[in-house]
Amino acid sequence: MLTSTALFFPILAVGIASQPIGAAASSTRLITSSGVTAIADGSGPNTSSGVQNPEFPGSAGFDAAAAAGGSIVNRSHSSDGNGSTTGIASGDGNGTVAGSNPELNASFEGLNHFINRFGVTKNQFSLEPPDQGLCAGQASILETVNDVLAVYSSSGAVVSGPTTLNRFYRYAPAINRSTGVRGPFVTDPSCLFDTATQHWFHVVLTLDTLPSGRFTGKNHLDLAVSQSSSLSGGWTIYRIPAQDDGTDGTPNHRCSGTWYDGTANNACLGDYPHIGADANGFYITTNEYSFFGNDFHGAQVYALSKSALAAGAAKVAVTQIDTNGLDAGNSGFTLAPAQAPPGGAQESAAHGTEYFLSSNAADEAHGNGVAVGPRSSNQVLVWGLSNTSSLGTTPSLTLSHTPLAVGTYTFPSPSNQKSGPTPLRDCLNNTGCAPLLLGSNDPFQEKEYNLDSSDTRMLQTTFAQGNLWGALDTGLAHASGKKAGIEWFIVKPSTSQNGTVSAQATLTGYEGLPDDSLTYPAIGVTAAGRGVMAFTVVGGDRFPSAGYALLNASTGAGPVHVAADGAGPADGFSGYRAFGDPPRPRWGDYGAAAVVGNQVWIASEYIGQTCDLNTYLATNFRCGNTRTALANWDTRISLVTP
Repeated sequence: MLTSTALFFPILAVGIASQPIGAAASSTRLITSSGVTAIADGSGPNTSSGVQNPEFPGSAGFDAAAAAGGSIVNRSHSSDGNGSTTGIASGDGNGTVAGSNPELNASFEGLNHFINRFGVTKNQFSLEPPDQGLCAGQASILETVNDVLAVYSSSGAVVSGPTTLNRFYRYAPAINRSTGVRGPFVTDPSCLFDTATQHWFHVVLTLDTLPSGRFTGKNHLDLAVSQSSSLSGGWTIYRIPAQDDGTDGTPNHRCSGTWYDGTANNACLGDYPHIGADANGFYITTNEYSFFGNDFHGAQVYALSKSALAAGAAKVAVTQIDTNGLDAGNSGFTLAPAQAPPGGAQESAAHGTEYFLSSNAADEAHGNGVAVGPRSSNQVLVWGLSNTSSLGTTPSLTLSHTPLAVGTYTFPSPSNQKSGPTPLRDCLNNTGCAPLLLGSNDPFQEKEYNLDSSDTRMLQTTFAQGNLWGALDTGLAHASGKKAGIEWFIVKPSTSQNGTVSAQATLTGYEGLPDDSLTYPAIGVTAAGRGVMAFTVVGGDRFPSAGYALLNASTGAGPVHVAADGAGPADGFSGYRAFGDPPRPRWGDYGAAAVVGNQVWIASEYIGQTCDLNTYLATNFRCGNTRTALANWDTRISLVTP
């Protein structure tokens, strides 16, 4: 039973109509607005103990570290096949690091794990990775990560927030540390400022829980839309059920699974939501897995009228499109929806078309997604959702896609990092310290770890100058060995009047370094067709750092630039066996780029602090309020004029 402080707003699903959309199953239903929210300021750093059990968003009868480490959210079935080089691309990409950054106009610290865990309220969990979200207007920058958001001025000053995502979406705290009651688990944030409507859009995935913390299986995409161009005003909340088990107006996709008590539960999970917009619509895509099982169903596309959302309509139609089996019997995986730069031309063909890019090397893109990797591919898929002008009246959409030949990409190797102080690891390996964190000694000898380098999913996509711009992580074979690198794509799509999409490659290539890895790229492109690609730079000679490269359709990608060097190695719980064996050292999941005029704001995860074991212990595991006992990730926000 929910406590009196939990604020939930049920979705009204009415007027459900199903119709074929190309070869895709689809349905349209109405959702009601669910109240109004605002960005509130946090209470500031608290003086609670540096360790407060429970530290993870797990629950009784469920593996807490697995929940925090990714078996419930941010799933990936693929693996690197123990370092296999099958199908790996060769070459160093650009292969160089620039000696100066004349195009770097500003760079400042963003949100970090200390702010998430202790800098706003004591009622948060330790989480990684941050899942970097960023959007920007002329005067303000909104950064959102797991599980907080904040507003900055262009100089880096905090204007409002930080506030927790649970509070922003009017939920009970992640955990009430006075009563132990759990609130919903909110994750995977992203945001967008739409210059056409002058409104801000923010999206998260929310997993409902019982007061004990056990997941119920119900989950929803929560969408907040600003009521004006100001971030300080009100926001209208909408909640889109995503469990797809036939309840709350959802289709029944019959995901398989078993709840904690052994009973069947066929709830699906709307993982990894990403957002985009065209002139007519606002779009959210997810990867749909079984919530309590292991199977992958297929990417989902949700289309809503942008003008209705901007107007704060009491009821908004949402059309859901299922990609299960659409690619020659295989399913779509991580359809990255395009975002257009301010002033950029939208696709008007076929009465308005929104484009998406996806890849098909991952296990999820083959059959039912059962892991058989490693896989490689020399194709990307270009998708077009046409007749988007109908979203303002009676939605009647056509989803089409076409494969496009590109250079080979494959699952990237984990990224090694420079050795340095790792107080969490040192504590776990110390019989006098480990019990302070674990209640007992660590049965494992913990080692410095390599960072997760993503899989081969497509990341942030932009539509500018008639081209789609996107990128993904891949393995690159250098003379010095195998490293994680980036393959980027500049693709020219077109759509016929009947909604059939076609595409040709304008320019594609690789970005990589012989001694360092590049991970989690995000591309922002101005209306003039000048791009910036953000990423993390990390290797045996470099701590995790915030990097970028310039990109254009004529000459491709330039040399790697480092906007801010990392100060130490990543030293978080997801990399150590004590918190989950085998560990999955989480890093990023995605970066972000946002265009303002002829400039691009970028944000990446990096490590902005360093601390040894003595300081860690002397400051109650906080290292002078720069980290927490269990994680030390930071984010970096930078402004680049390409």
